[in-house]
Amino acid sequence: MSQQISFNVEMRERTGKGGAREARRNGMVPGVLYGGGQDPVAISLKLNEVIKAINTGQFLTSTANLVHSGKKQLVIPQAIQMHPVTDIPMHVDLYRVNESQIISVEVAVHFHNEEKAPGLKRGGALNVVRHAVELNVRADSIPDSLEADLTGLDIGDNVKISDIKLPEGAEPTITDRDFTIATITGRMAEVVEEGDEEAPEAGEVEAINQSDEEGEGDDGEGEGEGESKE
Repeated sequence: MSQQISFNVEMRERTGKGGAREARRNGMVPGVLYGGGQDPVAISLKLNEVIKAINTGQFLTSTANLVHSGKKQLVIPQAIQMHPVTDIPMHVDLYRVNESQIISVEVAVHFHNEEKAPGLKRGGALNVVRHAVELNVRADSIPDSLEADLTGLDIGDNVKISDIKLPEGAEPTITDRDFTIATITGRMAEVVEEGDEEAPEAGEVEAINQSDEEGEGDDGEGEGEGESKE
């Protein structure tokens, strides 16, 4: 499961740009805590704790504990603003949750056993359609990643969401189809843009390759004619 992140926070009496600048001068990151049926609260987080959380690579995909006056509040980071030049965190939005609450969060997909995929051994390529999948999952059951096994996959084979084991009670936010996560394509296949619903099948890949080879001569003549007109 995703590792627990903790922030020691202070309440900010001053809000607006002036209050935010004051927090940054004091080595803090201004933020806002909202949700949970309560009013938004202006807070300040310790800069070193925010940077440490970002460096885990799971800042926006993990729950965190806010600690204030000995009391804890479970939250999920919603957004972070970084300085465009220094990459120092400038502002954080946090949302109150409870452990049993179902929340939507993007979880990265990791691929394993590439050496056991015949299609890759024959010179094919792994075309990743979705690097992450959005899940509806309990706040206390967010996985670190989703694991995709490439064992036995040949050119034209796909990894579908149904091929990936999800945490108990979790489901993808897309429920109307068994969408593609990745596919094994031929080396000359056009790369499928991330977010495309389906990757080309093996026969389509061969047709693309053949069409490219037959069209090379015509394209070359067209370019030559264009240059002579100039």
